[in-house]
Amino acid sequence: MNILIPVIGIFLIIVLFILMCVFFTFFNVWIRALASGTPIKIITLIGMRLRKISPGLIVEALIRVKKAGLEDIDTDGLESHYLAGGNILSVVNALIAADKAGIALVFPRAAAIDLAGRDVLDAVRTSVNPKVIDCPDPSKGRTTIDAVAKDGIQLKAKARVTVRANLDRLIGGATEETIIARVGEGIVTTIGSAESHKVVLENPDSISERVLQKGLDSGTAYEILSIDIADIDVGDNIGARLQADQAEADKRVAQAKAEERRAAAVAREQEMQAKVQEMQAKVVEAQAEVPLAMASAFREGNLGILDYLRIENLKADTDMRTSISGETRDEE
Repeated sequence: MNILIPVIGIFLIIVLFILMCVFFTFFNVWIRALASGTPIKIITLIGMRLRKISPGLIVEALIRVKKAGLEDIDTDGLESHYLAGGNILSVVNALIAADKAGIALVFPRAAAIDLAGRDVLDAVRTSVNPKVIDCPDPSKGRTTIDAVAKDGIQLKAKARVTVRANLDRLIGGATEETIIARVGEGIVTTIGSAESHKVVLENPDSISERVLQKGLDSGTAYEILSIDIADIDVGDNIGARLQADQAEADKRVAQAKAEERRAAAVAREQEMQAKVQEMQAKVVEAQAEVPLAMASAFREGNLGILDYLRIENLKADTDMRTSISGETRDEE
């Protein structure tokens, strides 16, 4: 018994020391919650710490909810959202901002928007204060939307789209990039369907009206309030350039075909020259056989001396006539 009493005393001292450490660890958070009208039990705070939840963060969120007059948010909802990886303070701030602005937003939807990776507070602010999106986005490297009217003149346009966040479609809705792409497509289609670029320059509002009629905000997380053409300039004469390029291409095709025909003609000429040479060779060959035939005729008695002389005289007369005829042509 003498030994047991000191052991019990030491054990009680250790337990008391642990309780005091726990009390003073959570005392600041507990007293803060109590003073703010959101009392939380010490055991609840200890349970948060065991679940690896920051008690100070939960208390801060509860205080903001209490002061804002929101009653549908409890500790369990905040803890579950924290454990899911959500941003508690951002959700609470968004709920407070939505309540002050008269926007219907409940905690489950705000938590779902936050867990979806969207900035729920920025979405609420955009719902209250619409923001302006430049189309095209200058950060992507393009400063104008280029389109060509039916008369071939290029127009370069800049647009500003005023959008408001749609909280009901924020989960699963398309982002700003989709809005910019759709508006750009609408502008290109509208300019491309214009009979003349002058019509577009005279009434730029027609672009906004036709684009708005297409319902480009369907399936997106935003509601398009207006599309304003900030600037529109005349670019190059694309039609004339295309016609010039086509004419140049046609000229090259014609030149290629002419060169092909010339090459064929040259080849044909060379072929004819070769045939002429071949015929001349045959004539020379035939002429070479004449003396042989005459010699054979002499031997066989079919040709006499007088006949031979008459042939020679005939040849001489022919050469003379040819010579005279050539001189006459030269004089002419």
